[in-house]
Amino acid sequence: MAPSHSQDLSPDTVVVAAGRPPREPDAPVNPPIVLSSTFFGAGTPGAGERVYGRFSNPTWDPLEEALAQLESAALPGLLYASGMAAVASAMSLIPLGGTIVVPRHSYNGSLSLVADLQTRAGITVRLADVEDTDATVALLEGADLLWLESPTNPMLEVADVRALAAAARAAGVLCVVDNTFSTPLLQRPLELGADVVVHSATKYIGGHSDVVLGAVLTSDAGLRAKLHGHRSLHGAIPGPFEAWLTLRGLRTMALRVERAQASAGELARRLEAHPAVESVRYPGLATDPGHARAAAQMDGFGSIVAITVAGGEAAAEAVLAALGLWTPATSLGGVESLAERRRRHPGEPDSVPVNLIRLSVGIENVEDLWKDLDAALTSTH
Repeated sequence: MAPSHSQDLSPDTVVVAAGRPPREPDAPVNPPIVLSSTFFGAGTPGAGERVYGRFSNPTWDPLEEALAQLESAALPGLLYASGMAAVASAMSLIPLGGTIVVPRHSYNGSLSLVADLQTRAGITVRLADVEDTDATVALLEGADLLWLESPTNPMLEVADVRALAAAARAAGVLCVVDNTFSTPLLQRPLELGADVVVHSATKYIGGHSDVVLGAVLTSDAGLRAKLHGHRSLHGAIPGPFEAWLTLRGLRTMALRVERAQASAGELARRLEAHPAVESVRYPGLATDPGHARAAAQMDGFGSIVAITVAGGEAAAEAVLAALGLWTPATSLGGVESLAERRRRHPGEPDSVPVNLIRLSVGIENVEDLWKDLDAALTSTH
């Protein structure tokens, strides 16, 4: 369990201090990996008994507790085998034939799952332009679940999470926020009124592009019981080693996010003036449409930058091919800087420009990152 003083600690200390074993003579500083598919027990299982590895594992507990502290959740989080498993579990809260309001621009996997639920389960899907708060609120009537990303993937639109969560609560609609881009260091949706928070812990929480893991958090005991039941029944559980590795990654998250965010802000400012760049979206820019809103509800602006390259799709692909330090690859939130043209994926919305490149800024030297990016942009125009 976490130290009793943990609630008094800053988040950048919690990532280091939370989820440690009890302080006993000769106790390990780090929690062990427990490799067991079953646990001792006889008779009718009591509340909290582990029983079987699909229900619980001691290796999950420290990370589930640490994430709860970071997200200000009253209950331990739930770990999943992947971010998509976490998304699927949260979306299982939509009743058969129910209605979901989801951002027009969202993670490709989430939109693909919504389309699948529409076909298989009769779910009604209402696409929202989440920058328009009033228009999004108007879509809530008769809905069952409001799904939010803020900033959105990959367009970096900023939603007014507090206002939308309050409107959802007033309408009797569950509000779920995918907080992967921001991490709990920069934004805590439960504090803003959301009911459930989802993470792809593959990204910033793990932070090293070497593990696939998801997490869901809530302070509502009834919702947590439903989510835990879905995880157990569907077997969407992480391996003990993956949970342990993600906890290890969490220890440096504050340092990684701080460094990457500082570099992202600097790169975004330079990219605004680059002749080969048509537009830049980054909430940290004073010129960005979401800047004021992000400044009001976030503790930072993150390290994802979206640019549109002059010359269209071919020019964007040429830029990616010319990069030497940046890695052309999907995903984000690792120590290495990644660049991807999102419309290369068939399921990406048509409203995402074909020449948009999403930049996930890592922790390399910012001048090295700029030289590589500038050279690639300049050489192809």
